[in-house]
Amino acid sequence: MGLRAAALGLVVALALAGASGQAGGRYSRAANEEAPPPPSEFRLVRLEQVWEKARRQPQLSPGRLAELHSDLRLQERDELAWKKLKAAGLDEDGEHEARLRRRLDVILAKYGMGGKKEPFPGDANRLQDAWEEDVLDDPRLLKLWSKAKTSGKFSEEELDKLWREFKHHREKVHEYNILLETISRTEDSHKNTISSAEEGPFKEELLPKKHSELREKLHSINHGFERLRRVAHQGYDSTSEFEEPRVIDLWDLAKSTNFTEEELDSLREELKHFEAKVEKHHHYQKQLELSHQKLKHVEGMGDKEHLSRNKEKYAQLEEKTKELGYKVKKHLQDLSGRISRGLQHNEL
Repeated sequence: MGLRAAALGLVVALALAGASGQAGGRYSRAANEEAPPPPSEFRLVRLEQVWEKARRQPQLSPGRLAELHSDLRLQERDELAWKKLKAAGLDEDGEHEARLRRRLDVILAKYGMGGKKEPFPGDANRLQDAWEEDVLDDPRLLKLWSKAKTSGKFSEEELDKLWREFKHHREKVHEYNILLETISRTEDSHKNTISSAEEGPFKEELLPKKHSELREKLHSINHGFERLRRVAHQGYDSTSEFEEPRVIDLWDLAKSTNFTEEELDSLREELKHFEAKVEKHHHYQKQLELSHQKLKHVEGMGDKEHLSRNKEKYAQLEEKTKELGYKVKKHLQDLSGRISRGLQHNEL
């Protein structure tokens, strides 16, 4: 009797242990393993939130999302570097932090996430016209763009290139306006301060630095507008050394500095390498858009194997486009910095 009772007790214990294990798997392990949190794209929470919001924006195409991803990666790199500077006490006047805030404002506005929203153009002409007006947001640019479109001097490929130039110019104007507003707020705050004790250790050199940056941006804007006006009226120069709008802009600015011939020759070669990198990025952007269209088509066919192959190809293209975009933006930032230092040296 004692052995039978012990055996029965063991069976019950094992049954209870199995039930407990099943329940534990259902409510703890399974809950944790079946729905793991998606990996974060960015280490900084604020930038991750921007990215997640952007992915829900219907007006942003895969190519635009990949471009935004590159911009945010560059922003994150510089913000993480700034955190180290701040910890070492090397940004006492907050100038570096203010510059990073301005740049993020420009990024948000560029992708229609910072106030005024840029609708995606779509295919309809009436939507395209409205989009152009909203994106350029400048009567002078609109007039030049309209003239260029109807002049018959541009192929479709050249019009696409010119449109990128117009958007690039608009972004420079927007960045200038943000900087101008920042300077105005700083000056007003300085004037309205009752005592230096309330203001704290205000750095007298801060405003001159910002004014110098403002003059540099205005010079670039004026130079860029004259180039757009010339191209819109005359068409592209077939003898031009470069074709990519950002490269042309950088080269024209570089020639207006006091760089030596040797320095200009070195910069010319680097710009050629940069232009090749930009063209490769454009190629992947187009391939990504085509892959996205094909994926949407395959999704409606119900062929799981075909769909899986297309999803894998799309993911590979997306990753490559993001990576190339980041390299292009980083290289552009480095080149712009070098040429800007040359412009600042002209003022001395």
